[in-house]
Amino acid sequence: MPGLGISFGRGGATSFQQDLANADCVLIMGSNMAECHPVGFQWVMEARERGAKLIHVDPRFTRTSAMADVFVPIRVGSDIAFLGGLIHYILENERHFHEYVVHYTNAPVLLREDFQDTEELDGLFSGYDPETGKYHPGTWQYEGLDGVVPASGHKHAFAEPGAGGEGRVQGTHITEARRDLTLQHPRCVFQVLKRHYARYTPDVVSRICGVEKALFLKVAESLCDNSGRERTTAFCYSVGWTQHSVGVQNIRAAAIVQLLLGNMGRPGGGIMALRGHASIQGSSDIPTLFNLLPGYIPMPHAPDAQRFDQYLHNNKSPTGAWSEFPKYVVSLLKAYYGDASRQDNDWGFHWIPKLTGDHSHMTTVADMADGKVKGYFVMGENPVVGSVNGALHRKGLQKLDWLVVTDLTLTETAEFWRTAPEVVRGDLRPEDIATEVFFIPAATHTEKDGTFTNTQRLLQWHYKAVEPPGDARSDLYFIHQLGRRLKELYASSTEEKDRPLQALTWDYPLRGHGEPDPEAILAEINGYTVADRRPLSGFSELKADGTTASGCWLYSGCYANGVNQAARRKPGREQSWVASEWGWAWPANRRMLYNRASADPEGRPWSERKKYVWWDAERGRWTGEDVPDFVVDRPPSYRATKDDHGMAAISGDAPFIMQADGKGWLFAPSGLVDGPLPTHYEPLESPVHNFLYGQQCNPARYDWRRRDNPYHRAWGDPRYPHVLTTYRLTEHHTAGTMSRWLSWLSELQPEMFVEVSPELAAEVELENGGWCTVYTARGEVECRVLVTERMRPLRLDGKQVHQIGMPYHWGYTGRAHGDSTNDLLEFSGDPNVSIQESKALTCDILPGRRSQGRSAAMGWEARPLPPGVGEVSRDHEGVGPPTDQPHQQKE
Repeated sequence: MPGLGISFGRGGATSFQQDLANADCVLIMGSNMAECHPVGFQWVMEARERGAKLIHVDPRFTRTSAMADVFVPIRVGSDIAFLGGLIHYILENERHFHEYVVHYTNAPVLLREDFQDTEELDGLFSGYDPETGKYHPGTWQYEGLDGVVPASGHKHAFAEPGAGGEGRVQGTHITEARRDLTLQHPRCVFQVLKRHYARYTPDVVSRICGVEKALFLKVAESLCDNSGRERTTAFCYSVGWTQHSVGVQNIRAAAIVQLLLGNMGRPGGGIMALRGHASIQGSSDIPTLFNLLPGYIPMPHAPDAQRFDQYLHNNKSPTGAWSEFPKYVVSLLKAYYGDASRQDNDWGFHWIPKLTGDHSHMTTVADMADGKVKGYFVMGENPVVGSVNGALHRKGLQKLDWLVVTDLTLTETAEFWRTAPEVVRGDLRPEDIATEVFFIPAATHTEKDGTFTNTQRLLQWHYKAVEPPGDARSDLYFIHQLGRRLKELYASSTEEKDRPLQALTWDYPLRGHGEPDPEAILAEINGYTVADRRPLSGFSELKADGTTASGCWLYSGCYANGVNQAARRKPGREQSWVASEWGWAWPANRRMLYNRASADPEGRPWSERKKYVWWDAERGRWTGEDVPDFVVDRPPSYRATKDDHGMAAISGDAPFIMQADGKGWLFAPSGLVDGPLPTHYEPLESPVHNFLYGQQCNPARYDWRRRDNPYHRAWGDPRYPHVLTTYRLTEHHTAGTMSRWLSWLSELQPEMFVEVSPELAAEVELENGGWCTVYTARGEVECRVLVTERMRPLRLDGKQVHQIGMPYHWGYTGRAHGDSTNDLLEFSGDPNVSIQESKALTCDILPGRRSQGRSAAMGWEARPLPPGVGEVSRDHEGVGPPTDQPHQQKE
């Protein structure tokens, strides 16, 4: 979640769901919250009952829309144009919270003279290298500093200066960055922001997004009227914002709006990142990601961080909370390697694998299809259905030596060799597929103890309800057994390459059926003093001298005093409305991040109505409703000097303590690979050209230009005239593994379908309830037709454009069968996080059951462009990704 991390310092939801009830306005965009997050939506409804304005911006009219005061239909893939229009409105009408912006953001900071904006370079920022297809952020920096300003929180530019790679890292003189507190200097961030969004007028928003001008202005006015000293607005989003080639910048745009309006760190404000699973936040914090270690510590990148001192230099910030980076890393290495981790061997840092390139999901699958991957573990995922271009996934699985699937049921991924469409059709025979498949039965969440970290960073302990049946075991058991057997296998090895396994601590106490004790693992994550294994009370106790160990510094405190803090269940009626004694939230049980911003620069609440955390002069400390997200005894009057280092460099009026300068970043001088400001680019497949710039698409995007992953014409492809977006249903869960096997859920939503407007149905001759076939260059799927006014045609720059919506839950195993929407989708991605662009593409739709199950991955070639219609470029001449796909290894 670098969109939040780079803007504010941490990659997590900035508040808690119950606080949504305190909002005066709630904008939900990129989410159908009522259906996909119904429990959290109750707090939105409570806010509305208290008089709050509820706004829903979405391509479909949904149950969330039905509850909203204002519904705004929008073209998928145009979110930055809409949000940029809000920024334009705020700045042009001087509706920003001036005192908040001046003191708590980097708006006053002056940028270097050689910085050039997209307005000057027709859709590019300065620093773009056409030879590599990447940006170098040198020109994006603050004036007068001696290098790159270090970024915070889930940064992904791990090979860039100041973010884990080559180049000098900015020194300790962040306090000397030139500022203009009047916000009038032409090179201050505030003025740069105004120029960048000068053309994002209401008329342009209407032209790009298909939103009526009057409706857009109604939204803009509502946000401004409900923000300021006395009022606050909250934003909620989900994968409708993230699954784009500009997904991270979508969230960045929302962060800019919230900083300008003064809604961060305050009751009823913030940005709620809605996670679609019980512990998706947890799998980011203690990650199942290739480029992060626990607590958002970057993986070392070869060859730029082979030495420990170099790695620390590249990632340690001289100022702010990331200045304590060595404590976090050394304590993690002590948890990994125990007594084998010593100062004289750099704490075992050389045993940590070094990144050699992109090892993300789509890159791995593409390499798998090219025969470069031998084995593949799939745990609790069903990528053949749940990820894009499912046929390419199946092609990749056929090239493996072995595949291990651990799951509740025989998923499409486990059954690809036997029941896949191309096997049933006779194009492939199971006996010709050499992949050896192992299926391991898994326990469900009700059959194991452990924690979830939910959408608001809250760790909650769940207890086993029943024993798992038969040989089913927890994921924890599987990983523990795998590690134990590998250690036994290599125990007597004398080769240096096997030392990491030999040194790894793996001494967890066992319970029934050989299950590791999950509470002991939580205690290890919390951390302890090495000498006596005393549980740490929090990350402030961590040391860089090897005397402490912690599996995740960010979670330190979750087992304070030897008590499982995640298991706390104190009823709400027995505590304050913040409910700080229910479970435990990272970091340090702070329920609202950046809450120092709830008080003015002098430490007084901005208003009595929005009182949350404030400075108590008599006690000489911050106090309030929550754990202060600040140096607790630092007075508001404290000012850092150029001689101050670490946390001492954070002034008393700098609420964003993870940032090097303690400010919220309207402009991001580093940390992101596709630009310092969100910019409207079209999706890779669009119905229209980019109205604002000659650069059609994100120039730093990830492309996989392969015969088995073809793209449509960049815009206006007559073969695929309609816009397609995907979504989830309440009745089914993502790839369907936990829902399509259940009779009552399958009965509620028995068949795959597509939503179309009455206008499109009449134009294409589709019958409600009848069959149709949807086509892209990747494949074709059959589904039922749902004709509904929930989908509305839009006018884009005078052209009528139809949008269709398709859920993505169906596959060919389970009780409810159906074609998979993701067979239509292409491999393409956001360059910061490698997430797929599955919310905005183009397609064709025809009546009837016409599909022959063809796919590009199996050799099908879609029809060519009509005579006289040529290809159009996604990029300026000489611009664009220089390779066919991200590579796993450097050439």
